[in-house]
Amino acid sequence: MTASLMTSPRCAILIVNWNSWALLRDCLTAVMQQSYRNYRVLVADNASTTPLPPDLQVQFPDVLFIHNETNLGFAAANNELAALCTDCAWIALLNPDAFPAPDWLAHLMNAAQTAPNDVAVFGSRLIMHHDRTRLDGDGDLYHLSGLAARINHNQVITPKTAPEWIFSACAAAALYRRDSFLTIGGFDTSYFCYFEDVDLGFRLQLAGYRCLLIPSAIAYHVGSATSGSQESDFALYHGHRNLVWTFIKNMPGVLFWLLLPYHVLLNLFTIAILTRRGRGRIIIRAKIDALRGLPMYWQQRRLIQQQRQVSWRVIWHLLDKRNPVQFLRTWQRRRSLFKSVYRS
Repeated sequence: MTASLMTSPRCAILIVNWNSWALLRDCLTAVMQQSYRNYRVLVADNASTTPLPPDLQVQFPDVLFIHNETNLGFAAANNELAALCTDCAWIALLNPDAFPAPDWLAHLMNAAQTAPNDVAVFGSRLIMHHDRTRLDGDGDLYHLSGLAARINHNQVITPKTAPEWIFSACAAAALYRRDSFLTIGGFDTSYFCYFEDVDLGFRLQLAGYRCLLIPSAIAYHVGSATSGSQESDFALYHGHRNLVWTFIKNMPGVLFWLLLPYHVLLNLFTIAILTRRGRGRIIIRAKIDALRGLPMYWQQRRLIQQQRQVSWRVIWHLLDKRNPVQFLRTWQRRRSLFKSVYRS
């Protein structure tokens, strides 16, 4: 082992796959070209309808492939992988449709080694794979109404080198301090997928951990290549159900009661808009199921708030405070209303 490998922290790159073998091959090819060498790669396949191509294991002999008998979802499968890599202080999450630049991991790990200990998450700059003049996003913001959105989504790329504090990182390509990830319980497996990275980022902030965007850490993102269109019933249901649970669980007491009317109005507004677009059945089912989960999530809320390490003022400072109507109009102009709440 070289001296540089002995002194650099070990990182595990975690990838959850579902019916995306071709994309996964391209993703792994990019991973193997990383200039930072002290890492291992774990891939969990969530019961894809087609088996693992034999030549994929031959092409990537150092990758640990794990086959799940059922589709655990993005959240549970990543938790499963994070629990396995006991020899790694850091875990880097990648979607199979995210292709990191050769120095992606090096930039993230360099930031991790120089940042204060309370920084537990490092976000990447995601660039659209099919239009590399535009951003997929610079991490996630969280609006006071409970809606999350990708920062700078679909904007023309402008130079940015200095790290920036953000609310949460998009888990399509992000680095987490493993012990912090595990301490707060990882992703909420009830979410299955969508909005789970925003919820994780919120809980990390409440626990006293911060999130830093590293603009030099670049990955090229296809987006929704695994789960289908962001406007599919599947995406719409999980995104709009999970955003309710995230607000209920995590918003600190003073802010919860202050901002609850905005959250209710957000939900009524999205129900009205999506019903007009012919999506009433699925959006209403999402909200009904969100309400059914409230007793469980209210119990979780009590535990999360009891363990909270920061003042509500810290969270207030992190929230996007634009006028809710202005905020929704802005994101409707940039992308569809329901695209703005999704990770993939």
